[in-house]
Amino acid sequence: MPLLAIANLHKSFVTPDGERKTIVHVPEFSLAAGQQLALRGESGSGKTTFLHLIAGILTADSGSILVGGSDMNALAESKRDRLRAENIGYIFQTFNLLQGYSCLENVLLGMAFGPGADRARAQAMLERVGLGHRLHHRPRQLSTGQQQRVAVARALAARPKLVLADEPTGNLDHRNAREALTLIRETCRENGAALLLVSHDPEVLGAFEEVRDFAELNQALKETVA
Repeated sequence: MPLLAIANLHKSFVTPDGERKTIVHVPEFSLAAGQQLALRGESGSGKTTFLHLIAGILTADSGSILVGGSDMNALAESKRDRLRAENIGYIFQTFNLLQGYSCLENVLLGMAFGPGADRARAQAMLERVGLGHRLHHRPRQLSTGQQQRVAVARALAARPKLVLADEPTGNLDHRNAREALTLIRETCRENGAALLLVSHDPEVLGAFEEVRDFAELNQALKETVA
């Protein structure tokens, strides 16, 4: 059984003029344990919505999202939160760090929703991403590249089976983007996590052995054109 298996997934929103518009319509998609796949998609293609549906941040109108055999879309909100916390790490483009907390506290808080906060594990992950000397710094005291490293440590600290990365290098300069991508892929391999990354950056996509066009998966784009 694939780690992630999606079937007949639909998500629509109501536009300001009252029209219902389909954003995501993915008939089928799967990802194996440990697999690393990049999805190519332009802004507005629905790829962030797709990741949010997988993570249970949004609920689909219909369809199934099996994560480790459990259907994310069939669960109540509290159970979706638990499934996400125990199985999924999310790396956001804007990092989503809590500014009032230190690097170590950000990672510990991320772990608290899953198996529980483990200070030794959190510290080890920050050391792994090169921030062992910045444990007690707050995000505003870090460079953009360092903030991204905290986000990577937070996403991997709870040993998720699946890591979702939404344009994770979009706010970084060329050098930091290259380093962040290498770090994300290496830490996923070390932790046995599958990686699903979405990007429109040709250099980021070129680093992956497996790349798919989101436009091929998402029938909503074809329906819009039609």
